[in-house]
Amino acid sequence: MNATALAARLLTERPRPRGVAGWRHAHWLAVGTVCLGAFLGQLTASVTALVFPALGRHFDAGFAAVEWVALAYLLVLVALLAPVGWLSDLVGRKTMYLGGFAVFALASLGAGCAGSLGVLVGFRAVQAVGGAMMQANSVALVARGVPEHAMRRALGIQAAAQGLGLALGPSLGGLLVEHASWRWVFWINVPIGVLGILAGWFLLPRTRVGSPLGTRVGSALAVSADSVPADSVPAGSPLARAAASSPADGADGRFDLPGLLLLAGSTTALLLALSTASGLPLPGWAVAALLLAAAVLALGLVRQERRAARPILAPGLVNTPGVRSGLVVSLIGYLLLFCPLVLGPVLLTDAGVPMARAGLLITLLPAAFALAATVGGALLPRGWSDVARCRAGAVLAGAGLLLFALVPVSGPAVAAPLLLAGYGLGLLLPANNALVMRAIPAQCSAVGGGMVNMARSLGTALGTALPVLGVHLAGAASGGRTVLLALAAVAVAAVALTRPVRQA
Repeated sequence: MNATALAARLLTERPRPRGVAGWRHAHWLAVGTVCLGAFLGQLTASVTALVFPALGRHFDAGFAAVEWVALAYLLVLVALLAPVGWLSDLVGRKTMYLGGFAVFALASLGAGCAGSLGVLVGFRAVQAVGGAMMQANSVALVARGVPEHAMRRALGIQAAAQGLGLALGPSLGGLLVEHASWRWVFWINVPIGVLGILAGWFLLPRTRVGSPLGTRVGSALAVSADSVPADSVPAGSPLARAAASSPADGADGRFDLPGLLLLAGSTTALLLALSTASGLPLPGWAVAALLLAAAVLALGLVRQERRAARPILAPGLVNTPGVRSGLVVSLIGYLLLFCPLVLGPVLLTDAGVPMARAGLLITLLPAAFALAATVGGALLPRGWSDVARCRAGAVLAGAGLLLFALVPVSGPAVAAPLLLAGYGLGLLLPANNALVMRAIPAQCSAVGGGMVNMARSLGTALGTALPVLGVHLAGAASGGRTVLLALAAVAVAAVALTRPVRQA
């Protein structure tokens, strides 16, 4: 067997066993498989910060250097989500998702074996490649793999898996670092990755028929299990322009490498600027220079995407009614979620609360998030739309963050605000994802899902960086409260941005 034939065989998606495919509830098995990836990604996001002190001691490095263990992952993830979504429409979402588990598991094994901080940061960047392969396809696999009436519940279950990963991360990380080694924080991902590969192989449905090699992309996608007739999209509409910019209309389009480089450069410059302003040992003028570079690169990205034959951000898709505002709301939602996760332990320990107790209190936020994402709708009026759920969730999240800023920082006082904010975010994010994916045509679902996840990763990155900046500039108590008040105001913006969408 030559290399081409081997590659074609590896890229050919296998159907599920007949017993699985024929079961009327088989779509929930697929949702459960996607939840493994969602759990793994958020577990990694919340557990890594717990090992910073241990890494600093082990490698004799300062916090400004150690934090790149997290920043390298986030930067690569943000840069790759959209292009990986673009590539997934060519290769197949199931293939890319399973490949993501494999890359993530292997990189986790290497990270745990790292002998220097630089090697660890490098493996974290490779780990992010696997994370992008999973995250860029997770929402699309759920949205296109379940019946329309079950989409909101399925996306809620996925969000609950993310919340469970977030909730378990701090406590699991503390136990592993204290009783084993910081290396086990990464090695724990390996068995989960192996389980994900096995589950996906047997439980995920095919997203394309045949191999992408030796076949024109247009004809291959035409027989994809998720393809939609072209005449179902009105000519001249934003959806039609989005479909025209997707890979489905031919194999002659070149990959948008300039767009990828501009996207990576602008996000890197922005996060470096925030990191420098937060104490990274760079010259003072570096902040202004990096912010200027981020703005110039972002403008260049907009110009490049408007003229690219196959843009990675698909301007036609972004301009679809409901998509742009939905992506902004997704970014805001994860900004509101991660800021308290980073800031809460700082405020509590500064007020004299023991670290173990602070970790348990902060767990209330993602725990309430997971609860609301699955069964939270039972407490709402019957028949509420996704728009109403989004707005109610944003109001509750803003109220919770406002209370967190105003109440005394102690265990009993902060419990209720954290529960309220988490519950609100658990209502907001699944409903917003459902609105966005409903507005995106099926043939662009992987690209659209990649952009949703890119917005989520940007929100996560900003939610990690902004609390550090606030505390660095004004101290834990004053700076932390200022950040929380700003977050409450941002939640109001999410209410205003949420609008009804039309089914694509």
